[in-house]
Amino acid sequence: MKKITAPLDKKQIQSLKSGEEVLLSGFIFTARDQAHKRLIKSKKFPFDLRGAVIYYCGATKTPKGKVIGSCGPTTSSRMDIFTPALLKKGLMGMIGKGRRSKEVAAQIKKHGAVYFLAHAGCGALITKYVKKATPVAYRDLGPEAIMRLEVIDLPLIVGIDAKGRNIYGTD
Repeated sequence: MKKITAPLDKKQIQSLKSGEEVLLSGFIFTARDQAHKRLIKSKKFPFDLRGAVIYYCGATKTPKGKVIGSCGPTTSSRMDIFTPALLKKGLMGMIGKGRRSKEVAAQIKKHGAVYFLAHAGCGALITKYVKKATPVAYRDLGPEAIMRLEVIDLPLIVGIDAKGRNIYGTD
């Protein structure tokens, strides 16, 4: 498995191929529907989007003695309406589950970005790869607040690579 580090750069992800398994380390940000709505309307982003990876996740309440609660992926297609604007601002990676629209797949290719698939149904297991979780913005959204996660060797699958190859085929 290839090891990659976030924030991402184009050189790092150009060699990735759809279907390939990777281990991601570094800093990523959680954001779901409500956080995306605010990000799009924001004149100033609460974190630097250049090279950033957004994990479509809303973690559950953090149990005592743990870094984070269960943090499995949510359905990525719900973020498709926001994705092209964020890619234009420098977003390089997204993590979630399921298919993306043809438009988003084309935008991923256009911007040389990447879409990763996290193992669905494994939210409790994924917590073992999260070493630190820090609130960044929109705390009033509860589990949908944006969090900065430090991850080590988070196992992912390349769903759509920077060349537009799609693990789901060409719908």
